[in-house]
Amino acid sequence: LHSIPFSTYNKTMMSAIYATFLALALLEVSQAFAPPSHVQQIMHPCSSATTVLFSHSNRRDFMSKAAVVIGGAVSVPFTARADVDIESFVSSGQVAMPMGVSGQAGKAKPRTGVVLREGSEVSRDGRSGNVLAEILLGKSSDPTPVLATFTSPWSLAKGGLFDVECRDAKTGDGAFLTVAPGKGMGIADLPKTFFTESLFGSTGRFSFYGAPTDIKVKKSDIDGSYRYLEIVFSNLSQSTNAEIPRTALVAATIPEGTNNVVMLVGSATSNRWKRGSEKAVRETVGSFKATLAPKSGMKVRAKGADYEL
Repeated sequence: LHSIPFSTYNKTMMSAIYATFLALALLEVSQAFAPPSHVQQIMHPCSSATTVLFSHSNRRDFMSKAAVVIGGAVSVPFTARADVDIESFVSSGQVAMPMGVSGQAGKAKPRTGVVLREGSEVSRDGRSGNVLAEILLGKSSDPTPVLATFTSPWSLAKGGLFDVECRDAKTGDGAFLTVAPGKGMGIADLPKTFFTESLFGSTGRFSFYGAPTDIKVKKSDIDGSYRYLEIVFSNLSQSTNAEIPRTALVAATIPEGTNNVVMLVGSATSNRWKRGSEKAVRETVGSFKATLAPKSGMKVRAKGADYEL
């Protein structure tokens, strides 16, 4: 349907409408003298649904039935078009036509677990590439402010789909911040499944059009209070129905006095990873720090009334 020209689509629909009217008219005449108990069913031309026609229909019944059938014939193709292009989303963080039907298909914003502090803004220095975000961890009744910093060669992503993220809209290379509840254990003791489940769940950043597949943790290393993981996985392409291999590098830590795992996730398609993107991703993820914010007289509360810790 995406590839059918609008003019061809109109001609097809008009032919379907004409055929429907003709079929109903002939059926009305042929069944004019049928017994009252006789019931006839016809298949909807554009779906598997059937339309029931009673033999003793008056003109009002005839027109109402025709309207129902034609309405279905016109509406079905547009319903089928209400999809979101995952390639466009992974590449740019946005669908190709955000104001069109596909861009308003009801897809929820990915849940990264990031809650920004009221009065703060995510910022990136254009010269150094340094990114700064003040986030809140812990209970909503007593939140703990934490400063998350990293250096990125990519611009700060802006829009309703993003919390703290930098990316190259053309290539899809980028890095984003995500937070997950801890398990009451140290960062080194968390199983690998904790990270894969946190990052690749149905509401995660990589799961806009279905959860990723072929997930494999290739490496897992500890450096002080930080843990680094290299993960490969595949995303489904909606347009080609093919799996797109991707490589991600994760830096994770549990800030002092909290039980939340704060992670910076950098990634690129596996092809680009091999062709040089690995260096930029490693440098970005390697620069990540998450530390307790300095105390101040400002009230600590979440930004936005719809945020909850």
